[in-house]
Amino acid sequence: MNELSLHILDIAQNSIRANAGLIQIHVKELPDENVLSIQIKDDGDGMKQHQVERAENPFFTSRTTRKVGLGIPLLKQNAEQTNGQFQLQSTEKIGTTLTVSFGFHHFDRPIIGDIAGCLLILISNETRTDLLYTHQTSKGTFEFDTREIKKELDGIPLSTPEIQLFLKEMILGNLEQIQISE
Repeated sequence: MNELSLHILDIAQNSIRANAGLIQIHVKELPDENVLSIQIKDDGDGMKQHQVERAENPFFTSRTTRKVGLGIPLLKQNAEQTNGQFQLQSTEKIGTTLTVSFGFHHFDRPIIGDIAGCLLILISNETRTDLLYTHQTSKGTFEFDTREIKKELDGIPLSTPEIQLFLKEMILGNLEQIQISE
């Protein structure tokens, strides 16, 4: 995967499959510290210790529809080849936290990609999982919380086309305000 947004989407979809009620995604872009970090935390089913230990193996997956699971191994490889770090913690019945960092200025660091599209995919058909997305740069912080949006919409589904268009424009506008040049 050549965009970090695709990694975020993949990991968050794992959280949804693990029955998460809330997925928290935190992105920090700190070019002065040469760090781009991503943390994805959920309150889903969690993993057994042997699953955590094997999750970095591309030939291990808990899914029965395929025999390989490349998302986590590729994310770890991308981080490590940019002088970053990777950490996966999980506790059964409590949830999972994945933390990854990249060398911000490293030539091999994947671009952030289409965060707005990623968020819209995650919320478009999902009614039972809430999403808290925080994106921090030296120019400011953008927070997107589906719990607040659902409260304001008072029952109108987030998948409504007009709502999706509004959310896309809102996300893009807010991300543009805090964007830093790479």
